[in-house]
Amino acid sequence: MKNVVITLLVLAAGYLAYLQFGDSEKANNNANNEKFKQRQTTTKVEKRDINFSVTVAGELSPAEKVSVRPEVNGKIAELAVDISDFVKKGDLLFRLDDKDIRIEIDSRKKQIDSANLQLAQSQKEFERASQLYQDDLVSKEVYESAKNKFELSKISRDRAQNDYDLTSEKLSKTSVVAPFDCTVLSRPVSIGQAVSGSGGQSGGTEVMEVADLKNLIILSHVNQSDVSRMKVNQSVSIEIEAVADLIVEGVVERIAPQATIKSGIKGFSTRIKLINTDSSTVKTGMTATIKIPVANSKGVTAAKLASIFTERNDSKQKTETFAYVKQTDGKYAKQMIEVGVSDLNYAEIKRGLKEGDEVSLEKPDEENILDKAITLDGEKVEETKKEDPLVAKYDKNGNGKLDMDEIIDARDKMTEEEKTALKEKMRERFGSGRPGGSGRPRGSGRPGGSGGRPGSGRP
Repeated sequence: MKNVVITLLVLAAGYLAYLQFGDSEKANNNANNEKFKQRQTTTKVEKRDINFSVTVAGELSPAEKVSVRPEVNGKIAELAVDISDFVKKGDLLFRLDDKDIRIEIDSRKKQIDSANLQLAQSQKEFERASQLYQDDLVSKEVYESAKNKFELSKISRDRAQNDYDLTSEKLSKTSVVAPFDCTVLSRPVSIGQAVSGSGGQSGGTEVMEVADLKNLIILSHVNQSDVSRMKVNQSVSIEIEAVADLIVEGVVERIAPQATIKSGIKGFSTRIKLINTDSSTVKTGMTATIKIPVANSKGVTAAKLASIFTERNDSKQKTETFAYVKQTDGKYAKQMIEVGVSDLNYAEIKRGLKEGDEVSLEKPDEENILDKAITLDGEKVEETKKEDPLVAKYDKNGNGKLDMDEIIDARDKMTEEEKTALKEKMRERFGSGRPGGSGRPRGSGRPGGSGGRPGSGRP
């Protein structure tokens, strides 16, 4: 008996939850329908400025950065600088212990002295043998022997001198100075640590890394579709993400002549130099956003991108760009247009529309579209309308369109293909696929037919 009571209570609670959920879902549907009815469906063509720029990301890095390594082996005897220190060109960075090298230099000096004594003695012997040979007092063999000994003494003296010069040069390399005005970025060694020279197989031990932080650059990867609009010495605007409201100026220094692929995108490596930066605020490694102006138009006739549609005309084998212009009787004429420069919200209308025209932000219902489209030259052309199979199948009230109630009722009866077709139809009609959505243009999503911006795909 107890189990039966528990079961009844659970069923009652479930039923109440079901009723509450149903009421909640109904309330949400009513709210969405109300928002759908109150959405903005038209906009006016107006005069405005259009400025379009390409945005790319990059990372700040110094124009000059050097890994400082000794050329000879030794132990660190002195570290004259530390991390973040600013160093002038020619100032000491570090010094190696040179005691062993100085002992070697003394030995080389003695070798030179010995070689000079041997050279002087062999020279005297050669001169004496030469005189005696001329007087026929010694044989030719004695003369040749004295001559060879003299030549060998000269070679020994030159070898000793070369060894001394090489050791002296090694001594000069124990002190390493700054190659340019720089700041110390890192210093991973300590005094007394043994380091290897860069002439070895390992490439030497890195003692420190220095960079010129007064001259910063950005190495960015620019998409191949945008790089044609850039040029060397072009001014750009740079926003430093780590510093709020900081925008600095820059200039394009170099554009790579060959494309590379980065993160699956083909583009060109571009070097941008920052101008007049404060090294105390802007630091290497920070992420930056570069805005490269590519198109500007002042006071042009413009319409919202959402009001511009593209559609493939199979009979003419071309993609048409058009807008739906509201007429005095409330219906819409399909007006062919020619677009120019665009930004993220507006596109320049070169032909087809004029200031003050009211255009639709979504595709009007079929019964509200005039049968004739208007070409760029003002000619009216008969439009062939295709019957929508979804409308024909699920339109219950016979008004030639699917109302929200009809869509909700038909949702469970549709096949997967029909649901997909309905989603596409809603996306074309409302932009984002939701009532009151962003109102993207029909077809490719943006004017131009190629999935880009009006005109040639981008300004």
